[in-house]
Amino acid sequence: VQLVESGGGLVQPGGSLRLSCTASGFTYNSYAMAWFRQAPGKEREFISYFARMGTTKYADSVKGRFTISRDNAEKTLTLQMNSLKPDDTGMYYCAARETLCSVMSSQYPAWGQGTQVTVS
Repeated sequence: VQLVESGGGLVQPGGSLRLSCTASGFTYNSYAMAWFRQAPGKEREFISYFARMGTTKYADSVKGRFTISRDNAEKTLTLQMNSLKPDDTGMYYCAARETLCSVMSSQYPAWGQGTQVTVS
């Protein structure tokens, strides 16, 4: 399993970024996919997931601002982030788990290297 994130960067409050995760090495449409983030000195936190069958879930802190999508043909996972706030700053990670989704990072065995998002 290989996951590669891209799209992070520095953005002003109120701005937007689009993160992408490209997957390889596994049967993508059999996996639940998720985004987590980790701010300096804090634990990794759930942001959003996209289940195999299409169910999505968002953390309350990003609901209405972030949108997750996946393209099974291209094996990509995308996170559109709008109305960004300084509290959104952190390293954003793509994660994969066979079958069911979870909001717990410990349930995901596969991770990308992360992409940094700074809102300032």
